[in-house]
Amino acid sequence: MTGVREVRALVRARSGRQRSLSDRYAALFGLAMGCAMLAQPVSAAFESMAAPPPPEQVGAGLALVTLVFAGFLWAARAIGPVVVSAADAAWLLLSPLDRRGVLGRSARTLLLVSLVIGVGLGLAALAVTGAPDHLVWRLVGALVAGVSVSAGGMAMAVLAQTSNPWDIALRAVIAALVLAAVVLMLVGGRHVPAPVWSAVPALVSAFLVRHAWSALGRIPARRLLSSSARAGHLANATVSLDPSLLSWLAEDNHWRGARLRSRSWPGLPTVFAPAWQEVLRLVRRPGRLAVLAGSTAAPALMAQATAGAGAPVAVLVLGGGLAAAASAVSGARWDADNPALARLLALPGRGLMAARAVLPALLAAVWMGAALTLLPGSPGALLWFVPPAAAALAAAALRMARRAPVNHAMPILDTGAGAIPTGPLFWGLTGLDLAVIGCFPMAIALVAGFSGGLLVLQAVLGVAVLTGYLSRQHR
Repeated sequence: MTGVREVRALVRARSGRQRSLSDRYAALFGLAMGCAMLAQPVSAAFESMAAPPPPEQVGAGLALVTLVFAGFLWAARAIGPVVVSAADAAWLLLSPLDRRGVLGRSARTLLLVSLVIGVGLGLAALAVTGAPDHLVWRLVGALVAGVSVSAGGMAMAVLAQTSNPWDIALRAVIAALVLAAVVLMLVGGRHVPAPVWSAVPALVSAFLVRHAWSALGRIPARRLLSSSARAGHLANATVSLDPSLLSWLAEDNHWRGARLRSRSWPGLPTVFAPAWQEVLRLVRRPGRLAVLAGSTAAPALMAQATAGAGAPVAVLVLGGGLAAAASAVSGARWDADNPALARLLALPGRGLMAARAVLPALLAAVWMGAALTLLPGSPGALLWFVPPAAAALAAAALRMARRAPVNHAMPILDTGAGAIPTGPLFWGLTGLDLAVIGCFPMAIALVAGFSGGLLVLQAVLGVAVLTGYLSRQHR
């Protein structure tokens, strides 16, 4: 009986495309350049391990590493993680060939990815905890533990693709990791035990990897086709440098197959209808609200991990406020794509956008207020910056939602660091420009401290940015 290897060999022979010496040279050159770029940061990290950091930084740093690992598991679950190419999905997946053999190439790729992520997690954990003595043994233990947890997490993601009980277990693990990060942030490094790199994580990881390998043949075809389609869309958006496709894909994947109940709207004036649409969208997606609520601790976590460095904290506070505002602008995105639907609301362009800005501004204000409240050593006077900054962030989020697709016909800038396509560059800056202009005084206050003049300037700029943006809306 013909196997997977024979079929792939026949395809390679018929395609006429073989790996040449230049292909191997390009791969090795890229690997060498990557190692050269990572040499300096890695050496600097090893030099910083000699002195143990303060206990509060240890807890915050370990919390950050835990959150990164939780994000890795979430991304693996969201993408698939087992995916196949479009050709394999069309010709080999539903064929009589052994499904484990068809998926073997994807499984080996996942193992390589988990190894790279595990090395990064192990080095990050060691850099956080420090290595005042026995550097070699601590390094080996950190790498073994990092690779073990990453490979075990990837194996759980593969098992979650096979059955719903494993998917529920993976969700529980992600929630437990987030909770552990919160606990680490609260207790600091005083009650965190010294890292013991035992063989337990490696044994658990080996069991999960072996179980995941045996379960490859039991993954339902519909789940493989769905995950492969998502991965293909993600690759197309990456290659075409058009991230706007990802938001539409996320919306379509969420609402496809969802069952919604028809409920009567409250007796609100027409001007409140756009805001009520966003409220319904948020209520129907409680997971997004939970993520926003949990992320309010990120600035405090960064402040503890960086010993109170103002610039990263300011970026997280304002970036989190912008993300909170952007979570409630789906209606504005639909208005830009389907103007006929927006005209059904019988509101002028400025009135419609003003109504669309209510909930984003409120979410941004609540998120930044909670983040500043949790921030250690933050003066209460900084809360006065929140309302005008939230208005500017609402305008920025609306501008981001209504931006056109990437224009690849724009010129390319030739710089000393390489060619920069201006189309994706201007697309990425659309919306961020309003956020930077409208929240610049608050960023300065987060770095340098409270000032009455900065507060007045923030109030003026916040109102001016939102008013100016609304005044340019004509439909």
